[in-house]
Amino acid sequence: MLTGQNTGTPSEFASHLGVSRTTLYEMIDELKSRGAPISYSKSSCTFFYTEPFEIKVSCSMRPLNHYEEKQLTGGHFFGRVLFFRTVLAEISI
Repeated sequence: MLTGQNTGTPSEFASHLGVSRTTLYEMIDELKSRGAPISYSKSSCTFFYTEPFEIKVSCSMRPLNHYEEKQLTGGHFFGRVLFFRTVLAEISI
């Protein structure tokens, strides 16, 4: 949406992402802190990249151990839960 410059207003963009406006701005601030050149055009009502930008995102999964499973489920077994953590892999936004 950012690359296509069609995010809509902050409220519309937040709604599309399923987050609050506050969370949207926190997400944008986090991306900016990682070098994302994001701006907002009041006349076009859209967020956009001021220059090309790439970010690397990755994910790995592992089964929870018995202790972690118990902590998450309060001692009840609801099936195997996977734990996500960030690792290096490449994806372009």
